[in-house]
Amino acid sequence: MPRLDGPRWSCSCAQGAGHRGAAARAGGAMATSASVSAPSPPAARGAPDTDTEPSRGRRSAGAGGRGAGSSQAATWHRHLVQRSLVLFSVGVVLALVLNLLQVQRNVTLFPEEVIATIFSSAWWVPPCCGTAAAVVGLLYPCIDSHLGEPHKFKREWASVIRCVAVFVGINHASAKLDFANNVQLSLTLAALSLGLWWTFDRSRSGLGLGITIAFLATLITQLLVYNGVYQYTSPDFLYIRSWLPCIFFSGGVTVGNIGRQLAMGVPEKPHSD
Repeated sequence: MPRLDGPRWSCSCAQGAGHRGAAARAGGAMATSASVSAPSPPAARGAPDTDTEPSRGRRSAGAGGRGAGSSQAATWHRHLVQRSLVLFSVGVVLALVLNLLQVQRNVTLFPEEVIATIFSSAWWVPPCCGTAAAVVGLLYPCIDSHLGEPHKFKREWASVIRCVAVFVGINHASAKLDFANNVQLSLTLAALSLGLWWTFDRSRSGLGLGITIAFLATLITQLLVYNGVYQYTSPDFLYIRSWLPCIFFSGGVTVGNIGRQLAMGVPEKPHSD
């Protein structure tokens, strides 16, 4: 029986064992690299998303800003409505009281069919004067804000009440005082009206608005008288009395002071981005 060559067998067995060891080492290295490169599931799930946190903060800040802006806008509109109602009521009361003086002294004549039972005034006079008072009273502080010149002269209710009393006195003088002619009465009322502005206002915006209001109100009155809505006795200036612009000027200054006083402490109108 032939004898196997020991060195040949031993060589082939050694080579097989060497191949198996190399394969085992390669497999172990691959498994190790795979375990290192693969992320751990708990760590991946537990890591915070840093990219989304700033965006969430910005969104929450934007929502908070919009909520605060809407709240300020609602507050501003509520104050606006309240001031409008107060000014409208003041205009109605002043129209009824002052028009009564004019009618009793036969300065102003209304047709019999439009005279109302309350204070002997036409039905349309109080609402028209109330609306005009609301517009003028809201316009004065608005113009002050746009011009950047807040009115700070005698900003207290006592001064406003004295201004109203002086305005009523000027209107009463136009109906009660008897002068030789209307020119003297007009000059006297003009001086009193300018004195009212200097005493209780002294602002350029108040003077400009008072003159503008006097011009527009006089023009509207002339149109009403021309169309026969009502009339003045002894007209001397285009169907009306020449002293009427002085009444409108002093009335505008008075209502403007009331509007400014009501606007004190009211937040400014929010600006929409």
